[in-house]
Amino acid sequence: MSVSGGEELLAPSPGGREWRGGSVAPAWKFAIFLLACSVGYLGARAVLPPVAAWVEGATGVRLPTYVLTWSIGMLVGHWWTFRVVEPDGWRLVALDRAACTPRALLVGGALGAAAVGVPSLALLGIGWLRVEAMPPGDVGREALLTLALLVPAALWEELATRGYAFALLRERLGAQAAIVLTSVAFGLMHLENAGATLQSIAVVTLAGIFLGSILVAMRSLYAAWAAHVAWNFVMAGVMHTSVSGTGLGAPNYRTVDAGPDWATGGAWGPEAGLFAAAGMLLAIVFLLRRGARPRS
Repeated sequence: MSVSGGEELLAPSPGGREWRGGSVAPAWKFAIFLLACSVGYLGARAVLPPVAAWVEGATGVRLPTYVLTWSIGMLVGHWWTFRVVEPDGWRLVALDRAACTPRALLVGGALGAAAVGVPSLALLGIGWLRVEAMPPGDVGREALLTLALLVPAALWEELATRGYAFALLRERLGAQAAIVLTSVAFGLMHLENAGATLQSIAVVTLAGIFLGSILVAMRSLYAAWAAHVAWNFVMAGVMHTSVSGTGLGAPNYRTVDAGPDWATGGAWGPEAGLFAAAGMLLAIVFLLRRGARPRS
């Protein structure tokens, strides 16, 4: 096994402009994918609410039906597309068994946690973030509920922007263009979030580049998913601060903005600040310089 020095991020994808999956045109493949996603989404939207109501009545736990519905829709869309027109299947989107390794999950998770955690510690150290007391609560239970929301939320966003659409773009235009285009889409997906600003959308777009770089360097969408979950959990589950403008449960304490918005992200949360942007840029440089160890 050798270190590739970032070649995966800098070079076009193997095969150039040749398409996989037989004679079906890529536009038709994508149309089939969108149709299958829609069917899966509508099916989940019909089935999940009564299931969620039963679970809440029996256990008191409210299921995150919105993100579960989108996750199921995206999974059905991928599954059906792979059965009908895409013979490479889950391997094409780096969700095959070979892509799901402890190393991929650990490295992805560590990169996601460090990219936002280290800048946030710096902001706490200089007093631009501040921890304040909140009413007491069960921190462990709240952390588990937060994780139960963040895991499917990250999954559907990863599948939507770095799943099959990313694979089609990569085959046609190369990895760099696929990362840029899907990252712009990732940023625009957050336009309707509370407190969205030009800076917050720009930094979320950079987050898309960060996650796309992990996908390509690690050859694993599981790694990008782990990074996405870890990034959000550090903010919501550990720091008890806003994630993309959305506040979650904050028992015992919360982390609040006490400095300039350009650095702290303001109401959007630390991920929209330039400190977090610097953390992601350093992580991207690390991926470019170190690359990934190809599987033998």
